[in-house]
Amino acid sequence: MKTTLLHPMYFGSIAQYVAIAQSNHIVFENKDSYQKQTYRNRTYIYGANGKLLLTIPVKHTGKEGRQLYKDVRIENDFQWQLLHWKSLQTAYRTSPFFEYYEDEFIHLFEKSRTFLMDFNYECMQVIYDCLQLDFSFHKTSEYIKNPEDVYDLRSLVNAKKEKNHDLETYIQVFTAKHGFLSNLSILDLLFNEGTNTLTYLENQSIF
Repeated sequence: MKTTLLHPMYFGSIAQYVAIAQSNHIVFENKDSYQKQTYRNRTYIYGANGKLLLTIPVKHTGKEGRQLYKDVRIENDFQWQLLHWKSLQTAYRTSPFFEYYEDEFIHLFEKSRTFLMDFNYECMQVIYDCLQLDFSFHKTSEYIKNPEDVYDLRSLVNAKKEKNHDLETYIQVFTAKHGFLSNLSILDLLFNEGTNTLTYLENQSIF
C-alpha cells in the first residue's frame, strides 16, 4: 500500500496532485513549523504576462520557524481574496473549462477565513470534488523529521528549491505567447484540461 506524506498547500501544485492521484493513502503534515516562501500560502498561475504569483498574506509574529503552521492566521486587512479571484478570472476566462468549474470555487473568495491551514484544506477539498477523487487521508499527530514506511514528499511544498518535474505538456491559454509553463497550480491544469485532469495526473511520474 503506497502511503505518501505531503504538506497542505494553497490549492497545490500539479506535482502534488500527481502524488495524490497515484497514492493509496495520504498523510498530511499537521505538526510542522511554518516556513516562508513555500506553497503553504502561495500558488503560481499562468497570466497574460507569464508566470503569476498569488500569495495569501499572513499575520507575522516574529517567530519564524517556531510558529506552528496550523496556528498561522491569515491577514485580512486588505482584499486579497478579491484580487486572487479577479486574477483567476483574467487568466482563465478563455480557458475551455473555467466557466464549467467557477461556481465550485467562487465561495472560497467571498468571505474571510482565519487560519491558513484550514483554508488550504478547504481549497483542496474543492479540487478533490472537481476531480471526483476518492481517496483516504489522515493528519499527522506529531512531527517526525525522518519518517519510515512512507513516501516523504513534503519537499514539494518548497517554492524556492523546487525540483524540476518532467511533466507532459498540455495546451495552456497563453502557450502561444510564452510557451509551456510546467507544474503550476492544479487550477491551471483543471481549467485547461477539465475532465481529462485525473487521467493526466495518473500518467505522470514524480516518484
